[in-house]
Amino acid sequence: MDHPSKVAVVTGVGRRRSIGAALALGLARDGWNLVINHWKPYDDRLGLDSSPDDVTAIAAECRGLGVAVELVPGDLSDPDVPAALISAGQGIGPVTGLVMSHCESVDSSILTTSLESWDRHFAVNARATWLLIKAFAEPLPEVSAGVIGGRIVALTSDHTVHNLPYGASKGALDRIVTAAAVELAGRGVRANVINPGPIDTGWMDDGVRGWATGATPAGRLGTPSDTADLVRFLFSDAGSWINGQLLHSNGGFNVS
Repeated sequence: MDHPSKVAVVTGVGRRRSIGAALALGLARDGWNLVINHWKPYDDRLGLDSSPDDVTAIAAECRGLGVAVELVPGDLSDPDVPAALISAGQGIGPVTGLVMSHCESVDSSILTTSLESWDRHFAVNARATWLLIKAFAEPLPEVSAGVIGGRIVALTSDHTVHNLPYGASKGALDRIVTAAAVELAGRGVRANVINPGPIDTGWMDDGVRGWATGATPAGRLGTPSDTADLVRFLFSDAGSWINGQLLHSNGGFNVS
C-alpha cells in the first residue's frame, strides 16, 4: 500500500460495464485502497452483460495499480451490511471515502408497483445510503474548520415516470446525502450527489441509444469514465470546495 491513509468503500461494482467498475479503477489510480461491494444475485436478476469473474478481474486490476482491495459481497437491503462494509475498510486503515453507486432498479409505475418492490427499492437506495453514511461518519473525529475528514459521493437519477420506486427512492437518497454535508461538517465531511444522466452500461437498445445521443448537446452518450473522473475530482484537494451539491454530469442532457 502506497497510501494506507486513503481507504474508500465503493458499492455497486458487480459488472465490468458498470459505473461502479470505472469508479473503483479511477480511485485506485489515485492511490485509494478499496472495499468493493457487489451483489451477484441482483446482477443476475437484471440479466445485463456480465461474466462470472467480472468483479475479481476488476479487483485484480486495482491491485495491479498498487492498492489494497477487499471484495465484500452483500445485499444492501440487509441493514447489517452497511456497517460490515465500513468495518472491512477499517481493517485496511481509516475509511475516509465513500462512493455509493449501488441501486435497486426495476421498472414499474403507480398502478403496477408492488408493496414488496417499493420496500426493497427504499431499503437499498435510501435506507442503505443512510446506514452507510452513519457507519462511515461515526468513527470520524471532530476536526478544525477547513480540514477535510471524509468524502462522500452518491449517484442518483431523475428518472421516475414508469420507474416509480426507483425514482422516488433516489429522491430520498439526494436529501440524505445533502443533509450529511451540513450535519457532518464538524467531522470535515464533504458530501455530494452526481446525476450522470443516461449512460449505456448494457441496458440500452438501439432506439434508446439513438434518442439519448440526439438529446445530448455534447453529441455523444456519457461513459462510466465520465462519472469516475468527476468523483476523482471531488475526492481530490482541488475538489474540496464543492459540498452539498447535486451535480449534473451529463453533457447537457437535462437542458436539451
